[in-house]
Amino acid sequence: MIKSDKDRLEKGVYVLDNEKKDNVEELEEDIKDNSQTEDLNEEELDSVEGNDENIDSEPAFQIKKMESQLKEQEEAFLRLSAEYSNFRRRTTEEKESIGLYANEKVMNELIPVIDNMERALESFEDKENPLYKGVELVYKQMLDALAKAGLEEIPSEVGSDFDHNMHMAVMQEPSEDYEAGKITLVLQKGYRLGKKVLRASMVKVSN
Repeated sequence: MIKSDKDRLEKGVYVLDNEKKDNVEELEEDIKDNSQTEDLNEEELDSVEGNDENIDSEPAFQIKKMESQLKEQEEAFLRLSAEYSNFRRRTTEEKESIGLYANEKVMNELIPVIDNMERALESFEDKENPLYKGVELVYKQMLDALAKAGLEEIPSEVGSDFDHNMHMAVMQEPSEDYEAGKITLVLQKGYRLGKKVLRASMVKVSN
């Protein structure tokens, strides 16, 4: 009787030990599964955050790209506008030059006529003579017409500076009244058409 009870007690303890062992093993498995689940969730979270960063950075990249393209187009437009303005300016200047210098040959032929009319006027002693008045009137009308076409007399006042671009010094002499390099006498008037000298003024210069 006592031995039978002892056997049952030992058997119960063995069963309890096995159940406890099984529970411990199940608990360890649960902990392991939970740990793997947490690791997986962290990886998924990192992946989602990475995707969010890519999503956030993509619009900024597109905006920067569009701004760069817009700046390039704006610079190209400014260059084209400048080139067109220069083209219009050159075209206008060329047209004006063509119209102006087309009269060059006629002007060169009329300059001696101006010289002769001035000599004729200087030959008159009676400035009140009707003939003098008539020649003077024609002379002034011709000068006005030539001036409208672009012809102008080169400035060559006595006492002004000698300019080798517009003046031709045919004589040089010391002068008590003017310092060196000054015009002391105009021997023949000079004329220019626009910026082009048709005939340089013949002058005497102090040295």
